[in-house]
Formats: sequence, structure tokens, C-alpha cells
Amino acid sequence: MTHDHPSPDVPAQVRPAQIGIIMGSDSDLPVMEGAIAICETFQVPHEVAIVSAHRTPERMVDYSQTAHERGIKVIIAGAGGAAHLPGMVAALTPLPVIGVPVPTRHLKGLDSLYSIVQMPGGIPVATVAIGNAKNAGLLAVQMLASHCPDLLKQVESYRQSLKEMVMDKQHRLDDLGYKDYLDQMR
Repeated sequence: MTHDHPSPDVPAQVRPAQIGIIMGSDSDLPVMEGAIAICETFQVPHEVAIVSAHRTPERMVDYSQTAHERGIKVIIAGAGGAAHLPGMVAALTPLPVIGVPVPTRHLKGLDSLYSIVQMPGGIPVATVAIGNAKNAGLLAVQMLASHCPDLLKQVESYRQSLKEMVMDKQHRLDDLGYKDYLDQMR
């Protein structure tokens, strides 16, 4: 096992965080819970923080500039509306940043998506679908897994379980026919 991913025998909460999950507001937490759940599923140590680009800019600068010193390897940043957090964090840290556009009441997250995805050259932010923090968590775990064979095996097993789930649904569809299958879905 490499030093990049400590033994899973040590609980994730007592190991140094490797993934930073940040959001601009506590109202983003229900969306960002998807990334947190993935970190917990794969037992990857992580930290969760509210870091507002607009209301606590000094905290955002400090968080971004010190994350790598604390052992963070990837930052997942969720934001809605103007959604400056992922881009500003990416401008301030040498670490990869994954942006999660958080859905908004007025524009359904399109404003967030456009803000995060349209970064200038040299300051990349990987961007997932609107509200899809789960995929952000999976991408962060896969980044870590590229340097950790044990974690890579877990990712492969997870992917296999997704395949099996789809095949189980197909078998059920074959057995029931589409009308009964639809009726059971309703």
C-alpha cells in the first residue's frame, strides 16, 4: 500500500483528510452530501467546510493556499448563483479542483454551470453536472486511486456493482415485460 492512501483499518475520520469538500453556503450542503457519501463509501478521509468566496474571502484564500500543506490532494467546491468559489479556489491552489454547480431557484443551476465551466486558460476546474456532487466525489476518488492500487480495486468493484445492477434490471424487464415493469416503477 502506498503512503497516499493509509490503511483502511484506521478509521477515515482519524486519518488526515485527502479530499476537501467545500461549499459557499450551508444551503449547498444537501447537494454536497453526495460527495461526502462517496468519500465515506470508499473510506477516503475528507473534510467538509463552508468557505464563501464573497462573505469570507480571506478564509477562502487561506483554505486554498494551505490545503496541500494539510495533505489535501483534491478539492471539491460547490457553489450556486455566481458560483465563484471553484474558480477562485483553482486560482489559489496547485491542487485539482472539481466544481459542482449547485441548482438555484431562478435559473435551475445554469448560471452556476456557466460560471464554473468557463474558466480562463491555465486555471482549470473540472466540472460535473448540475447538482451532481456524487460524480464529483467519484472523480476525486478515481484521482486518488490512480496512485493507490487498493483504492483502484475498490473503484473497479464499485463499477462492477453498477454493471450488475443494470443487468439485474434488464433480467427483470425481460421477465415482466415493459408494461408490468413500468407499473411496478410507479
